[in-house]
Amino acid sequence: MKISLQPPLSIYEIGQRDNQEDAIAQWDNRLFVLCDGMGGHEHGEVASQTVSQSIVTWFKEHVNPEEPFTDDLLKEAIEYAYTELDKYANGNPRQMGTTLTLIYIHKQGITAAHMGDSRIYHIRPGIGVLYQSRDHSLVFDLFQSGEISYEEMKNFAQKNVVTRAMTPGEDNRMRTDIIHITDIIHNDYFFMCSDGMLEQMDNGQLVTLLSSQLTDEEIKNELIEVTKGNQDNHSAWILHIKEVIKEQGDDQLDNEEPISRYNAINILPHIEENEDDDVVVVNLSKQSIFQKVIAHLKDICKPCNN
Repeated sequence: MKISLQPPLSIYEIGQRDNQEDAIAQWDNRLFVLCDGMGGHEHGEVASQTVSQSIVTWFKEHVNPEEPFTDDLLKEAIEYAYTELDKYANGNPRQMGTTLTLIYIHKQGITAAHMGDSRIYHIRPGIGVLYQSRDHSLVFDLFQSGEISYEEMKNFAQKNVVTRAMTPGEDNRMRTDIIHITDIIHNDYFFMCSDGMLEQMDNGQLVTLLSSQLTDEEIKNELIEVTKGNQDNHSAWILHIKEVIKEQGDDQLDNEEPISRYNAINILPHIEENEDDDVVVVNLSKQSIFQKVIAHLKDICKPCNN
């Protein structure tokens, strides 16, 4: 398939911090990278800049847009970024680190990869969120295990604790989650952002904005306006699909969004309001159903343990 974009737009704000630990980079309007560094002054920004620029450098030197793109190529790019990051290791691998979000647009669709709690969204105006990358975070793990509710996630005291990130000097490399997206049409948006972007904005507000009649430039300015009071650094890529031309064989390409375990919307409870306001229907994901079954089995087996 041939995918063309409206001019990509970026947001890169320091927030109320003293230094900018986010990093963004792109190559040839095909590859887009966003990283959120961790480790404080002269550490977080080094990690995020090193990883983002290393991946772009590797793609420039090793990827031919006219040839098929594979996960192995992506893994080699990330391994190269790890090697460059290792140059800053000083015996304390936890001194610095960075999240990673990446989108590469190619003939087989879009490959998206992430590590940490920076996010990738696929939003279809008029429909909603088709894909939201699953955070690698303590709060999300607790939600999945049933320890806290979806509503409790937003105000959880340790919601910024990341469980997966790129750090230097470690023997066991953290891996990225990779998903392949082929259900792409005119006017779709792909939105990449660091967690600081979401301090005062939820998915509903994001969908409403991207589904509006505003131009992309106006959307960018509105996002800057509504996040100007954010404490954390906040950055984003706004990728608006201009045209998708299908080619022979495209109908054989797999679209992983509807079933991927890396898609957060596949494991969240979906609540539908009935015409009768007193009735609420909750459609639970397979994960949630499994948790309910386990809880039920524990209850009925209590007499066996007494």
